[in-house]
Amino acid sequence: MDYHSGLLSIQSTNYFDLAKVQGDTGLVFLMLVLLFLSFVIAGSEVAFFSLSYKDLQVLKSKKHAPLKRIVHLLEDPKKLLTSMLIANSFINICIILIANILIDHAFIFDQIPIPGFEFIIKVIAVTLMLLFFGEIMPKVMATQNNIRFAQDFGLVIQVVYFLFAKPSAWMVKYTNIIENKLSNKNLGSSYSIEELDHAIELTTSPNQQENEKKILKGIVKFGNITVKQIMKTRLDVYGVDETISFQDLLNNIKEYNYSRFPVFKEDLDSIVGMIHTKDVLPHLQKEESFDWHSLIRPAFFVHEQKMIEDLLKEFQTKRIHFAVVVDEFGGTSGIITLEDILEEIVGDIKDEFDEEETTIKKIDPYHYIIEGKTAIIDLCNYLDLPTQFFDEVKGESDTVAGLFLELAGAFPVLQQLVKYKQFSFTVLEIQKNRIHKLQLIIAPTNNSNADAIV
Repeated sequence: MDYHSGLLSIQSTNYFDLAKVQGDTGLVFLMLVLLFLSFVIAGSEVAFFSLSYKDLQVLKSKKHAPLKRIVHLLEDPKKLLTSMLIANSFINICIILIANILIDHAFIFDQIPIPGFEFIIKVIAVTLMLLFFGEIMPKVMATQNNIRFAQDFGLVIQVVYFLFAKPSAWMVKYTNIIENKLSNKNLGSSYSIEELDHAIELTTSPNQQENEKKILKGIVKFGNITVKQIMKTRLDVYGVDETISFQDLLNNIKEYNYSRFPVFKEDLDSIVGMIHTKDVLPHLQKEESFDWHSLIRPAFFVHEQKMIEDLLKEFQTKRIHFAVVVDEFGGTSGIITLEDILEEIVGDIKDEFDEEETTIKKIDPYHYIIEGKTAIIDLCNYLDLPTQFFDEVKGESDTVAGLFLELAGAFPVLQQLVKYKQFSFTVLEIQKNRIHKLQLIIAPTNNSNADAIV
């Protein structure tokens, strides 16, 4: 048979067997069901585990059954995730096997004279199907609206959780055992801050002063603190308008006794430079019309997520003591000074101009009155807690007022109470839509944190 006759015979061959496909209606239906389950489980994995602590607090306050189901399922997140992974793996294997059968019935590969053609077609078809229906589409949808996705398919996940509860519990149990054994091995010199704090307590002698221990602990925590955590917030920043007269500038310096002032145009989001008090001193006898703008120095700007360890090096290199902190949008978040950084190591530094001011008032070992503007890191230091103690619930907040809002999930009212572990926060005073004062009550416990607080 010559080339042309062979080509005609291949073109006339029917590679698609419609009769067999029609006889596989049951398998096709089963395939669709499995694809739907793969879609639901893959999307739910993203939807359930992308919910923040704040989202869960809001869901707990709802009475709607599907929303309560979400909270119930997430009570044991490891077991839930393991159940989803087991179910999804089993379903995907079934999809591959059934797809192999359907492709074999639908196409007649024996009549195609191309080596490996059957394998390539099967791999491409199954991969595209699993990627689109079992990965890309469900996870994109779940990411866009995680609560809605978890609410709509929560019942399916609850059934999956029930069916695979025992094998997932077994796997979680032995995974924890392996994890604990591996974590007990000395795999380097990586230690947590809590372990280092505990080591300081054990290795320091009883004769050493408490201040010395705090300095050592401050050094340990120093590399993990961001500018945003210790800066003076925008509400506590006083700047001078570039349009004021020289006499008004002198009055501001006399009133506030600051060594440096940010100079702004219109508002604090448009800082044009810094004015140093020492630069003004030689011109005290000048007339009111004196143009003090020639004394303005360039401002140094830093991002609020910069680590204070890096900022300290920049302060040393540039020989400056003051920086303006900006957020991701370029607006002014606050200011930070060299003194603020050093205080994280040696504790509060007081000079002759500092007024005695505290934002935390101790009533007894278990009761405190706290101003809302108190930094969370200051509260942790005051109570001798790890600086990351509230990290899992504080969100983007850096003050105790912000922590309360994250826990409450909405703007509070007077006497509203929220709890986190052994801590109970109650709103005592609200001023101009700001939480001004809170009461903190610490429930006595037998753990090390409670002992440290007492």
